[in-house]
Amino acid sequence: MPIDRKYPNTRLRRLRQNSSIIDLVSETKLTSNDLIQPIFIKENFDGEETIDSMPNILRFGITNALKEIEEIINAGINTIAVFPVIESSKKDSIGSEAVNKNNFISDSIKKIKEEFPEIILIADIALDPYTDHGHDGILKGDEVQNDETIKVLTDQSLLLADAGADILAPSDMMDGRIGVIRNALEEENFKNIILLSYAAKYNSKFYGPFRDAVKSSSNLGKSSKSSYQMNIGNKDEALHEVALDISEGADIVMVKPAMPYLDIIHLIKDSFKVPTFAYQVSGEFSMLKLAIKQGWLDEGVMLESLISIKRAGADAILSYAAKDISKEINN
Repeated sequence: MPIDRKYPNTRLRRLRQNSSIIDLVSETKLTSNDLIQPIFIKENFDGEETIDSMPNILRFGITNALKEIEEIINAGINTIAVFPVIESSKKDSIGSEAVNKNNFISDSIKKIKEEFPEIILIADIALDPYTDHGHDGILKGDEVQNDETIKVLTDQSLLLADAGADILAPSDMMDGRIGVIRNALEEENFKNIILLSYAAKYNSKFYGPFRDAVKSSSNLGKSSKSSYQMNIGNKDEALHEVALDISEGADIVMVKPAMPYLDIIHLIKDSFKVPTFAYQVSGEFSMLKLAIKQGWLDEGVMLESLISIKRAGADAILSYAAKDISKEINN
């Protein structure tokens, strides 16, 4: 409804007089409950190691990962997303280590849930950390095999559900995988496992530092994921992807990356009215951190970026800055 407002009876600056008034009428407020902290856990490793392309982000051995998770909880965050960094000798063309019943990420999830039963744990469902070619699926020639990949993803899902993951997050972008995984979970009595689908995952150039973190970038090389990740120029296609995943049993949908796709976040939330998450990916995080370090941008841009993602419609945000931002907003 249009409002006939005129100066001087209406002075919009009245509501900007001081920080208390600004906060009082703020339309979008970011809280710790909106934030999810990703964490990299490295196999057969004791300690911590830096990731050159991700300032202040570390790979952890499981012992140190447990200490880090305690810090994350103390910062006010109750949800983490775990990503494995496996030994290169265990990578092969079909990602077989992903379904090894005794693999280290399954054991790590069990240890995390034993130590912190209250934490909400999101487990990544994808093959790229496990393949020697760096793709999210099984290759034949140069083509990623959709249906063969789904079979492996389903077994991986059941394994990680059994390990104690609260949320399974298929990030592979294979057609039809949500329905097959959901049916398998129902059949195996994992009916309360939440499926967070990376439904609108674009073939973005912002993923580079993450691939360094899980050590898949050298395997992928110059190869492209364009046959399964979405064209960066497409909007309607995102609606089709999300609609299919919801119909197949997704409880939550994800847009990835976040800031370059604020229009997609808004469109999906407005269209479907389902829980919609966004992933502020490694490239977004690293470019802001480096600009802050160089003094080109004020450190407040990280919080601003997350508020913009929530304002666009995201119900929760995966961000490598989650722990630090949670501390900041709770001070």
